[in-house]
Amino acid sequence: MIRNRTDTNSLPANDRFEFTSNTVKRGYLYWQSKCQGADLPSRDDLDPLEIPDLLPHVILLDVRHEPRDFRYRLIGTGVTRHLERDLTGSWMTEIDFQKPPSTIWDNCSDVVETRRPKKSNIPYVGPFQEFLRAEDVIMPLTNATDQVNMLLVFVDYISKYDPPE
Repeated sequence: MIRNRTDTNSLPANDRFEFTSNTVKRGYLYWQSKCQGADLPSRDDLDPLEIPDLLPHVILLDVRHEPRDFRYRLIGTGVTRHLERDLTGSWMTEIDFQKPPSTIWDNCSDVVETRRPKKSNIPYVGPFQEFLRAEDVIMPLTNATDQVNMLLVFVDYISKYDPPE
């Protein structure tokens, strides 16, 4: 597979992001370990057997470029537990609180455009009152023509009561 190269300086160093969640940090480090030199990883580079304890925290999004949209291909059980409904198969434009303009839409679009990961902390909105926010990292995955065609996301929920990991 021939891919265009991405400048290695454009990938953040491990210490560029400050993580509260060890789970999200480990997800980011896993993605980073799959970068081949300066090449971004593809979906085929990922092996769920290498990260079984992170799978409940994973989201895979398909990227549609024209018109721009994101489809939930896979949502881990830990994430699904915090949602009001199962969003698997849904496009973000179908979800009131995620369609543009929204923070999650803007973050995903930014990752597609810049081809760089993005970490965020979003106030928690969900069925469990003990959570303060969700921490996530969104990372690009490419296809054989080096186009960002998927986003790999790791999410963890930060409780109001637990000290940081």
